[in-house]
Amino acid sequence: MNTPAPPSAEPEVLRVRDRVFADLADLLARYDLRLHQVADGEKIPGSFWGEPEAGVIADNVYVRGDTPLHSMLHEACHLIVLPPERRAAVHTDATDSDIEEDATCYLQILLADGIPGVGRERLMADMDAWGYSFRLGTTRDWFEGDAEDARQWLGERDLLAPRFGQRHAA
Repeated sequence: MNTPAPPSAEPEVLRVRDRVFADLADLLARYDLRLHQVADGEKIPGSFWGEPEAGVIADNVYVRGDTPLHSMLHEACHLIVLPPERRAAVHTDATDSDIEEDATCYLQILLADGIPGVGRERLMADMDAWGYSFRLGTTRDWFEGDAEDARQWLGERDLLAPRFGQRHAA
């Protein structure tokens, strides 16, 4: 799986501004993450790809209104899959591990079901539109037919059951 730099002409995808910020922040809080909204036009701290992509620093995810929702979820999931001692050391670049990257992509699709009006179908379409690339072609093809290693890895870490119902106690 290759996570691409954003395309030069940004496609129509859901953005942070298209959803209720409190819903997004609550979802991330269930994993002990804090979501921060950066003012429009300001630099996003910890953004690996640069604006408008989300940024990560330790337990913090930074977004602007124009940040693609898939980017917010992707960067948050990078932090979710890390043990606390590694998460605390993250600044901008969360991993160079292929399995952690795959697990991140898989988990972001699962977490999309916890955002009102989004869901996995829309998120996978946005990932395809943005240019995520997978061996089998589409995000859906990968998710349904080529992500066993990511599912197994997440399952071993008890991360396959998204925390939609109640906040996680630290």
